[in-house]
Amino acid sequence: MSNELRTYYAFTRTPFTREIAASDLHHHGAHAEAVARITWCIQERGLGIVTGEVGAGKTVATRAATTNLDPTRHTIIYLPNPAIGAIGIYSMIASTLGGIPKFRKAALIAQACDLLAIEASERRRTPVLIVDEAHLLDRNQLEEIRMLTNSQMDSRSPLAVLLVGQPTLRRQLKLGTFAALDQRVTMRVSLTGMTNEETASYIAHRLAKAGRGDFVFTEDAIALIHQTARGLPRAVNNLAYLALTAAFFAKKTTVDENAAQKAITEANAE
Repeated sequence: MSNELRTYYAFTRTPFTREIAASDLHHHGAHAEAVARITWCIQERGLGIVTGEVGAGKTVATRAATTNLDPTRHTIIYLPNPAIGAIGIYSMIASTLGGIPKFRKAALIAQACDLLAIEASERRRTPVLIVDEAHLLDRNQLEEIRMLTNSQMDSRSPLAVLLVGQPTLRRQLKLGTFAALDQRVTMRVSLTGMTNEETASYIAHRLAKAGRGDFVFTEDAIALIHQTARGLPRAVNNLAYLALTAAFFAKKTTVDENAAQKAITEANAE
């Protein structure tokens, strides 16, 4: 069906898919600010908190920022799922930095810290630890992350840390239990939904990247998609694709409000 859709609308590739290069991402206001602040946090080897609702673009902004980094001066350590536990964090650090993780916890912690120090001081690369879904981190894991950022006795940290998660992460860190970690945070970014104008620009951008410079969606369709998705990029993306397919099956050359409404009904039925 994708081939038929591309042919019907004269696309060079299917729009609104998740497979898009970082260089082709849409840079609306909140996204651009988040990328700039994440980049600054990495340069300062700070501890950054990136939060937002599901689909707000947290991971996308982080990917955009890290893609622009000089790979000869930075090493990315990416943890997509905190379910690996506290030991798993140290194991991931050790293996990413070229070590074979030690079996015993004390030896593993020492190994990870040594490798981080070597990466920063000898190889002149900044290790960047990115923990996605960080709102799922437990108390022990958060304490280990605090210890990692404190390994040089309050001198400059050997690594930058980005905790990326839902808004509950911010509230969790404000609890007295995590005061020591919260006080070490150097950057906080909270991603919100796009404005109606930004949603229109986002849809136009994705269509242009698919080879259509003209506007396929009507203003009413965009307004309905924006209102339903609350401007959250992932939801806008999904609804725009469903609306496009609805218009295709109805043999329409434009995506109108009726097609957008069908998309919303279909999304709600999933």
